[in-house]
Amino acid sequence: MTMPSSLLFSRRHALKSLSSGFGYLAFSALAAEQGKAARGGVLSPKNPHFEPRAKRVIFLSMRGAPSHVDTFDYKPRLNKDDGKAGKYGGSRGAMLMKSPWDFHQHGESGLWISDLFPNLAKHADELCLLRGMHTDQPNHPQATLQMHTGNFQFVRPSLGAWSLYGLGSQNSNLPGFITLNPTGSAQNYGSSFLPAIYQGTKIGSRSRRRNRQKGGGDVVKIPNIKSPNLNEDQQRAYLDLVQGLNRSKLEREVHQPAVEGVIESFELGYRMQGELPDKMDISGESAETRKLYGIGNGDTDAFGKQCLLARRFVEAGVRFVEIAHRSGWDQHRNLKNDLERNCGQIDQPITGLLTDLKRRDMLKDTLVIWAGEFGRTPHGQGGDGRDHNNKGYTTWMAGGGVKGGFSYGATDEHGYEAVENKMHIHDWHATILHLLGLDHERLTYKYAGRDFRLTDVHGNVAKDILA
Repeated sequence: MTMPSSLLFSRRHALKSLSSGFGYLAFSALAAEQGKAARGGVLSPKNPHFEPRAKRVIFLSMRGAPSHVDTFDYKPRLNKDDGKAGKYGGSRGAMLMKSPWDFHQHGESGLWISDLFPNLAKHADELCLLRGMHTDQPNHPQATLQMHTGNFQFVRPSLGAWSLYGLGSQNSNLPGFITLNPTGSAQNYGSSFLPAIYQGTKIGSRSRRRNRQKGGGDVVKIPNIKSPNLNEDQQRAYLDLVQGLNRSKLEREVHQPAVEGVIESFELGYRMQGELPDKMDISGESAETRKLYGIGNGDTDAFGKQCLLARRFVEAGVRFVEIAHRSGWDQHRNLKNDLERNCGQIDQPITGLLTDLKRRDMLKDTLVIWAGEFGRTPHGQGGDGRDHNNKGYTTWMAGGGVKGGFSYGATDEHGYEAVENKMHIHDWHATILHLLGLDHERLTYKYAGRDFRLTDVHGNVAKDILA
């Protein structure tokens, strides 16, 4: 029988084809082995780009935009011009409104801080006030997303995810990025196109109404992450079976980010069982420590427990912890009562956190950040309130290699717009990464054919605030 000419192969052609196939198989096996090796240490500590000033971050997120002109941005001219028409407009002929609270100078540095923070003012010489902040959006969802991810238009990895991606974790039995009592979209702590293992682990969440009543959120309960029906050996055997199937799929298809994420998350979840419940159990803390954080006081108890948990997490090696105070800082009206309540809920807990970190010799390499998504207007609204203001506001940092007792940037005489040493949210992100030893221009991830970064194509490090 004669074979059709189209099916005839020369020996040379056959060997050439086979050799290409062997090469592909070898490459595939090598890639799979490299992938397994990378997965085994994906969260292990990584070398920063340069010597870091901070090893970890605690981000205190004040959802709703606190009024800077009533807290950390003293404006004597605003007091003087109270009741006058401002040059900034405002709805229905709103007039300039002075702060209901007095400001005083504190510490050797003489930083001006509102009477709303009598306890935190004792740490004035550790605070670095960033008074020239500005951002692109005056709307809460978009501005909050930009504060967390650098972008309000597209889904992008969060600041915590980028930090973990760049540095890895210092404890393989705990998540490298934890968000306590989060609010808003999951994008605020998500990993987007970064591998899923870099996204924040959410612990605790309550409704907005309950959070108003509970001082920014109920106590974060210890999650039940142990199987009630399997002992440890049985659970390990079950997990090994599932992971074996996952790895077989990965070896067949070589590059499957979703499968890689499942493998990592399953392993981390298993390891967390032995350590996370212990780290979340604060019953062994001394009475003095609990009092320091305001635990046991109805107004400060919930946020105080979260601040204490944050200290315990970073002490155990967690790279990035975010705490969301969700009691509502969006004060278009009733500013006097609501802002006083909110500040009363956080003043003692934050003071306790800074004190505790300092006495444990951890504040020097722990960057503590306090921020809302934007500020408030100097003119009044609703009789006793202030409108949104993204053109100028204040955040602060402490520890982690920033200058203490230092004020950087300024708004105009009434506090409406940043005019000196202006710091856009991209600059803010670039500076945070720099303090962690990461060059924001080099910390990139290739996705869809392009190298992406937290700061997009923007961002300048505020070198003047570096200690």
